[in-house]
Amino acid sequence: MAFRVARCLTRPVHRYQSRPVISPSLRRNFAASASPPGSDGSKGGDKLAARKKEEDDELITEDLLEDILEDPYDGDDTVSAGHMMLQQQRETLHYLRLIEHEMPKLVAYRKPFIPPTSATPLVVRSLGYGGEPHPATNKRVVVVAVDDLPLKDEAAIHRIKLLAGPRWAPRPPSDGGFSNLDNWGNGYIKISCENFPRPEMNLSWASDTLDRLIQEANRPGKNRLDDVPLDLRHIFSRARKAKKGEHLRGRIYSRPTIHDFPKEWLPPTAASDSN
Repeated sequence: MAFRVARCLTRPVHRYQSRPVISPSLRRNFAASASPPGSDGSKGGDKLAARKKEEDDELITEDLLEDILEDPYDGDDTVSAGHMMLQQQRETLHYLRLIEHEMPKLVAYRKPFIPPTSATPLVVRSLGYGGEPHPATNKRVVVVAVDDLPLKDEAAIHRIKLLAGPRWAPRPPSDGGFSNLDNWGNGYIKISCENFPRPEMNLSWASDTLDRLIQEANRPGKNRLDDVPLDLRHIFSRARKAKKGEHLRGRIYSRPTIHDFPKEWLPPTAASDSN
């Protein structure tokens, strides 16, 4: 019933009433503009009222709508599933038009890639759900290599590893934005925060925490921490949970990589290129 009502409401009026090429309203407008009001003995207000009445008569009346609804279904319309398919095709066509006409305009905002320098060692990671509100969108994660931090000496590097605790790892995090082929060096520090209601506040807290770690590691008089060994329990726990063999035979620091592949096993052409 609802589809029949929608079909009837969207039917054009000319299906029920034939109109000439020049509508009567247009003829009346020309006639009214040619003759001043009251020239034929009637007032201008009467003409406007008569014109309004004739225009109302041209619309679909309640009786005509009832007659339309009483008509049986002639099979001249598709089912609800067909309308859903048509709507999906309209949406697809809309995005195809955006790709064709709007996407080329983004070339004006193209910028060349500039590799990060030592002045910007931090890698900030954020989460997004396509504009939908989610509690995780306020979270900010900061990852930095220990070798890129402004530390004074080897003792300061050892102290910042101790102060970072489980936030330090010898290898880069899988979601930290670093390549596994990079030289690990002295490891990486990962600090995340989602306690504050705004992303800027969480990023500020993580950055301030890293600054305090650097300040404490470079502070003189901390030599009492130089003899304290690193606590690797969180590293071994993570390796056992992953079940990839890293906890066996000291593979935490010496896990085989592509650089350990024997060159004598390579084909002659590849071996000459690698040399």
